[in-house]
Amino acid sequence: MKNKKTIIFTVLILVLFTLSSCGPQADTEIPALENPNLILATTTSTQDSGLLDVLVPLFESQSGYTVQTVAVGTGAALKMAEEGNADVLLVHAPASEKALMDAGFGRDRYLVMHNDFVIVGPADDPAGVRDALTVYDAFQLISKSGEIFISRGDDSGTDKKEKSLWAAIEYQPSGQPWYLESGQGMGATLILSSEKNAYTLSDRSTFLANQGNLQLSILFEGDPPLLNVYHVITVNPDKWPSVNFTGAQAFANFMIDPDTQAMIGEFGIDTFGQPLFFPDADKTDADLGVE
Repeated sequence: MKNKKTIIFTVLILVLFTLSSCGPQADTEIPALENPNLILATTTSTQDSGLLDVLVPLFESQSGYTVQTVAVGTGAALKMAEEGNADVLLVHAPASEKALMDAGFGRDRYLVMHNDFVIVGPADDPAGVRDALTVYDAFQLISKSGEIFISRGDDSGTDKKEKSLWAAIEYQPSGQPWYLESGQGMGATLILSSEKNAYTLSDRSTFLANQGNLQLSILFEGDPPLLNVYHVITVNPDKWPSVNFTGAQAFANFMIDPDTQAMIGEFGIDTFGQPLFFPDADKTDADLGVE
């Protein structure tokens, strides 16, 4: 009798062990990674908007990687790639990105999403920016008014866009008493602009995410030159063999995955009544008119 009970008990243990090994935890088990640490160099706008606070933890839980997010201007992020100090980039300066790719520092580059830039400033709009027909008209009005304009001055994607707009109207604002540089990220620049009752160029997402703390209004928007496009770029292991290329590929694939793209398209709707970014992985640069 004792032997029979022992046999039954042993069989039950084996059945439970088999069931547990076939349970849902087997489906979610993350394989061991050769290098679980990943350095993501990105823009302050993706950080300040709160988007990465949602996406990075999800990627980490699904992949097993631990992401070190370095939020800097796009220029600094691209420099990190050139020096082999990042594994993957999420940036928004297409012309500079292409130069990076042409120089061989990037391996893969994928379109991820877009939003747009807006001109923000004091609600009473002393420069009359609301009356502008184009963004170029708006910048001319600011230059003629002498009202304070805060530039990021940090070689970020936003700074590059702003400088290109001044160049388009053949005007050099540097050195003018009304033209100030913060040398900081978008969130800090918006706060400074609010404190000084000044104008600035901002990506829409960071402005909306900080709007409750600002005495600023959107004064000009919607002109095609204000399109703001983001790409994910893997750093080329042929240039820097020590980069975590496998992890970079995993992150890039995560960003263009349909489920992630759906999350990007929904981000901000609950809080702001509108998405802060629009997913674009199913499009090409040409579809967006990006040269």
